[in-house]
Amino acid sequence: MDAQDILLDLYGRIPDAVHAAVDGLDEDTLAARLDPEANSVAWLVWHLARVQDDHVSEVAGHEQTWTADGWAGRFGLPFGDEETGYGFDAAQVGQVRAGAELLTGYLEAVQARTVAYLRGLSDADLDRVVDDRWDPPVTLGVRLVSVADDDLEHAAQASFLRGVLERR
Repeated sequence: MDAQDILLDLYGRIPDAVHAAVDGLDEDTLAARLDPEANSVAWLVWHLARVQDDHVSEVAGHEQTWTADGWAGRFGLPFGDEETGYGFDAAQVGQVRAGAELLTGYLEAVQARTVAYLRGLSDADLDRVVDDRWDPPVTLGVRLVSVADDDLEHAAQASFLRGVLERR
């Protein structure tokens, strides 16, 4: 197994985790929060897809799926197209409302572009520095693992939240 296979396997786990968190939930449940400062399932899934889209598009050198394929318009959120949810306050989190099909549709579109990009990488590509603002500088391999890790953490949070909401 080479690095590309490992990355494809890692990223392949994200849609399954997200589907487990959202499938069968209505929009009100997806938007529900355990307290006014907490994240919702909808925000967690939207955010993880936005971050993957943003970060992978940047290193791949192509426009984000969010804008290139019209997802921003489909969601109709009251934020600029560049927003990923990073640093959002409680009021902004509460404005993210979407159904399960829209959330998973966007993630699957992002995932398809991510997988196409990953399939074109060699092991040597993973050593390319993509962000020199850090010490040590961030390589492509580190960035890709970081994004997948973050996505899976948010998907787990969404699954946990779903479980709590279903027991209320």
